[in-house]
Amino acid sequence: MTEHMNTQERSHASVSIQTADFDISNEVAQLRQGMTGVGAVCVFVGTVRDNQAHQRVSKMELEHYPGMTEKSIQKMMAEAFDRFELFGVRIVHRVGVLDVQEQVVLVAVTSAHRGQSFLACEFLMDYLKTQAPFWKKETTPEGAKWVDARVSDDEALKRWGIAVNNAVV
Repeated sequence: MTEHMNTQERSHASVSIQTADFDISNEVAQLRQGMTGVGAVCVFVGTVRDNQAHQRVSKMELEHYPGMTEKSIQKMMAEAFDRFELFGVRIVHRVGVLDVQEQVVLVAVTSAHRGQSFLACEFLMDYLKTQAPFWKKETTPEGAKWVDARVSDDEALKRWGIAVNNAVV
């Protein structure tokens, strides 16, 4: 975490990279524990869907670099604390082989007001999609292939004043 975050904020910012599934209720309860000023909780959960670029997907495999991935996500969480009035952030991202409809990622954000929570949650997802060091392979009837970054994801991050060029065009 950066020096911009105070002691209370540091204790309410956590990231977990794991193979096991997560329970949304438990994650939110842990995030809210001891925070009486929370007026808003925004939660995003991403799942494996069966249709990517008009191809049927049967499995998705996610890989990462342990240590490096967590550091990158902690950096983006610190950025969210700098941009928005937040009480807490919890990010859980799964790795390994996942089936269709399985949960992949959880971003949970707490604040005094819903506007800040919504914005921070969207900011963190845009950042995760473009900047977090994960590699995704999808299995379709045509075989398995690594997924390239998308122009639309880069464009989403630009709205936050962050210009990136990850997509292969």
